[in-house]
Amino acid sequence: MTEMTFSRRQPSVWWGAMIICGTVVGAGMFTLPVVMAGAWFGWAMVLLLISWGGMLLSGLLFMRVSLNYPAGAGYDTLTKDLLGRGWATLNGLSIFFVLGILTYAYISASGPVYQHSISQLGLPISTAEAKVLLTLCVAAVVWLGTTGVSRLMTFCVLAKILLLIVLFGGLLTQVNVPSLLSGPAAGERYWPYALGVLPFCLASFGYHGNITGLVSYYGGNKQNITRALVLGTLLSLALYLFWLTSTMGNLPRDGFPEIVKQGGDIAALMAALRAHLHVNALALMMSIFSHFAVIASFLGVTAGLFDFIADRLGYGNSPGARLKTASLTFLPPLIASICWPNGFVAAIGFAGLFATLWAVIIPALLAWKSQQRCSLAVVLLLVFGAMNILAWLLSWFEVLPEFGGR
Repeated sequence: MTEMTFSRRQPSVWWGAMIICGTVVGAGMFTLPVVMAGAWFGWAMVLLLISWGGMLLSGLLFMRVSLNYPAGAGYDTLTKDLLGRGWATLNGLSIFFVLGILTYAYISASGPVYQHSISQLGLPISTAEAKVLLTLCVAAVVWLGTTGVSRLMTFCVLAKILLLIVLFGGLLTQVNVPSLLSGPAAGERYWPYALGVLPFCLASFGYHGNITGLVSYYGGNKQNITRALVLGTLLSLALYLFWLTSTMGNLPRDGFPEIVKQGGDIAALMAALRAHLHVNALALMMSIFSHFAVIASFLGVTAGLFDFIADRLGYGNSPGARLKTASLTFLPPLIASICWPNGFVAAIGFAGLFATLWAVIIPALLAWKSQQRCSLAVVLLLVFGAMNILAWLLSWFEVLPEFGGR
């Protein structure tokens, strides 16, 4: 995200890495053990590593293309210049849909959480009022620039890490290694469930909307941007591995179908884990963790949406122009969340498909066009993108099996 003011001192790589990690690791991590239960731990590790490598590669390619343009030039500018107006329009719609629906989702999901917490403090407030208050606070931080986002993101990510250690440190000492690494029973196979997990893994490493801001933040310093992307995604991968080991190592595979039947949400997973957590303040700590997880992802996603809208509409960097961009970033999702608090469930399923387009395929095509050749990296990304689209379509048409479902 473009800064309102620039510091003469080169910012630390750590701040950029925190923006990436904070954007990637959010409340959605609670769904990973549930959707990966069919493929189980071994396949889950493999698919996460593949997705991490593919998404990091696409981010690095997009960053290198971005460095050939003026600071602040985003997806729309690059796509229109290199691939033409048609691709730019398609890419713009996919980015706007994914980031917009995620913003809407985070506002909708966080409203009840913060309403409950604020009410517990003796300040009665409605869910709609909680949504407005939270959105105004996040919008103010995003409006101020990348420095504010990175500082708050760092705090949230560090808090999440500490809470994860407190919550699941005990579980790691109780991990049932034979169960975690066990093979399928006679007549059962894990691999048929693996392909359907791939789109979830891809969605778990989405950060590409923040690259434009990092290019401006580091003044086009390729080395620092690269280090921030690598460090941020590696931290995210480590947190996911830590989380999956803690959950799958304490809950048997045959216990997950019941979690799926109960909705597969945070409450269902935590209820199953409750017997394994010897912490009296579990409910309080889980509530605090969910707060930090939502805020971190909310900040990262809206920062990316802010950059995209500013680039698409050609708004400047003055306080007034940034205020207009912030209004377009936050008001439509907020209004939609208040009017249709539960309407995002059907639409969110399409987000993964569109994310494959703008976070994998478009960066590969941009690199291909910019380099005037189809490199190995471009080929690998296109194959990775095609696999995700195929997996999404097969799941949508109920060709792939669903563990604990049909």
